[in-house]
Amino acid sequence: MKEFLIVDGYNIIGAWPELKQLRDRSLEEARDRLITILAEYQSFSGVKVYLVFDAYQVPGLGKTYVQSRLSVLYTKEKETADELIERLVTELTGRRRQIYVATSDMTEQHVIFGKGALRLPASELFVKIKQSRTEVRKRIREEAESGRNTFDSKLNEEMREIFERWRRGK
Repeated sequence: MKEFLIVDGYNIIGAWPELKQLRDRSLEEARDRLITILAEYQSFSGVKVYLVFDAYQVPGLGKTYVQSRLSVLYTKEKETADELIERLVTELTGRRRQIYVATSDMTEQHVIFGKGALRLPASELFVKIKQSRTEVRKRIREEAESGRNTFDSKLNEEMREIFERWRRGK
């Protein structure tokens, strides 16, 4: 089953403590940080993520672009993020597809639930991303502890000895 996650960007920025602090200094920094976090999550989880922002706070109405394979969408003039999210849910709905919408807006949660998507409050998305990061760290640690060194495994014994002498300054 293919999974999709549609994220209400400004709602998440306002709900997560780290992003809220960044927003108070610079809204652009908060947006960039959220893009980075979600791109990492998408890469690890395999879930296709769409990040939606209201364009009233951003120049370039109706813009869509991809950054680090993450789809970032800005609403058109006189369109709210909720309307764009609802349109995306309708477009993505299909067989063997599961759609999640991350927002803490209760009204929006009810609307998208009625369209067949599952709601994911900002706090739950935060927990999922923390769990994902923990899993990534665990896998990296396990690979490091397994003694597997892909570069080292490709060297013949003579080259290993040369590198070892260099390492020891001989």
